[in-house]
Amino acid sequence: MPKLVLPNNVLLPEVCGLLRQGLRVELMTRGNSMLPFIVGDRDSVVLVQTPAVGVGDIVLAQIHPGHFVLHRVRSIEDGVVTLQGDGNLRGTENCRIEDVCGTAVRILKPRREVDCNDARFRRRARRWMALPYIVRRYYLAIYRRLI
Repeated sequence: MPKLVLPNNVLLPEVCGLLRQGLRVELMTRGNSMLPFIVGDRDSVVLVQTPAVGVGDIVLAQIHPGHFVLHRVRSIEDGVVTLQGDGNLRGTENCRIEDVCGTAVRILKPRREVDCNDARFRRRARRWMALPYIVRRYYLAIYRRLI
């Protein structure tokens, strides 16, 4: 099956529109910002629009006009959502709660599916983000060379 690659500024606004209509969208990921949980150009995510977004959710959000990210929610305060990719050691992004387009409910890997609401998956993600900076840095450096 041929692969069609569209620029994010064309594709992702349409994805947000589909999510607002209540549809489920499967989206192939790109980039390494969500390593080790989501591998770009290999894993896909299934997104839905949810009534509430919580800390620990993986969301597709518009952080400024035309620029979208698929990152984990670190905190929510006064309608401002702070996002950080699992593979980002320090950088965070902020957006308003209404700029969150959808929430990942499944990660589709080559040989299995991961339920994003599974308690074990959420515990692993919390433990990963709680690791000291230096441990995550070296783990990611090795992991990126292996994949």
